[in-house]
Amino acid sequence: MRHFVYFSKSAVTSGKFKDLVVEGGRMDIAIHTIIASFFLSHAYRKDVVLHLVFYGPPDPPKHIEISVKDELEINKKDIATIIRKILYKYHRGEKKEVLPGCFIEKKSFLKVIDEMQEDGKEIFILDKRGEDIRNLKDDQLKNAVFILGDHEGLPKKEIKRLKSIANKVSIGPLTYFASQTVAIVNNELDRRDI
Repeated sequence: MRHFVYFSKSAVTSGKFKDLVVEGGRMDIAIHTIIASFFLSHAYRKDVVLHLVFYGPPDPPKHIEISVKDELEINKKDIATIIRKILYKYHRGEKKEVLPGCFIEKKSFLKVIDEMQEDGKEIFILDKRGEDIRNLKDDQLKNAVFILGDHEGLPKKEIKRLKSIANKVSIGPLTYFASQTVAIVNNELDRRDI
């Protein structure tokens, strides 16, 4: 199972947004990342778990976990509505399943990563200065978590801690959008049949 952790410093932590860019704190980036994580032409990915960690107002942090067990009952146009619904259904002190495979809880970015590391997953930070993903062996990628940020990047104060538990991996010399990065990593793993 592939895991992606998408961090957003500005994505709002309440479902009360209408505009995706300004009121939503660049929720458009999160939506494109969801599309790149799960949607294929006439199919859905069932080998991905996406973790969205939002640090925007009014009540950060929020951790949304999405995986596809069967068919997604949504289409690309509905994703903003689904995110709103998930954020609205948050209940303090619990991890709540809002829709099949869609959970929300209050959990920090580092806590999400630490739990995956404790579970034996290999942690990678996507960074253009990292080791080329094509140089990694298949067994390094079988139980991998890929961490990426929005247009503002990863939280500076947590990067030091991440460096002690994660390896930097690159998908090439250019900087891509978060959604493009997910698509490229998915493609690389697909080609290796991982």
